[in-house]
Amino acid sequence: MTFVQLIDCRTSRFDEMNRLMDRWVEQTKGKRTATHDVIGKDRSDSGHFVEIVEFASYEDAMRNSNLPETDRIFQEMVALCDETPTFTDLDVVRDEQLNCLAARGFFEDMGRMAPEDIGNHLTDDYVDDDPSYPEPVRGVEGIREQYAGWRAAFDFAFRIDDQMAQDDQVCTRWTWSARHNGEFLGIAATGQDVTMRGMTWQRFRDGRICESHWMYDRAGLLEQLGVLGR
Repeated sequence: MTFVQLIDCRTSRFDEMNRLMDRWVEQTKGKRTATHDVIGKDRSDSGHFVEIVEFASYEDAMRNSNLPETDRIFQEMVALCDETPTFTDLDVVRDEQLNCLAARGFFEDMGRMAPEDIGNHLTDDYVDDDPSYPEPVRGVEGIREQYAGWRAAFDFAFRIDDQMAQDDQVCTRWTWSARHNGEFLGIAATGQDVTMRGMTWQRFRDGRICESHWMYDRAGLLEQLGVLGR
């Protein structure tokens, strides 16, 4: 279970504290177990700061606390504070990246939804960049046509293997499984079951996808359909 520690402190010497944290990061390289560190400043009180440190587990946090570098830096941090910092230890019971959920919903619907419904997931100015296109497809109508072509050629579904999120962006690694039941790039339907792996980077705005970049093994798909390697 992910573990988070909140450190609440007051200081008029934040620049020094920031350099102190940089030194801790450098000194604990190859040892620290913290995975994410965020410091927020109170908008209504410029001397009030809250640091949020994330660990994979409580046990990892304890190992991190026992590092001699951590203890030394902590003592220096306390000296920079106007009063003793307070600590809150939290076991994370819910952790959702909402854009990851939106991306997951998109891939779960792909292959099942009708072409006219694809716009439910996309912004009006959506841009789709696929290595097989001569240029990016812009707008919902253009990608609806591309999606209709894939649906006509294959009965398919995506399995999400993993996802990573940063800011307004999500990268999804997926496995695509399909049955070739219609013409594809001039290849008549074979009825063959095929698979393909790939990744899609997507950018979100207001909970909808505004940009996608696709990377996948198209050559491997063509080889499974008997086109390459003949």
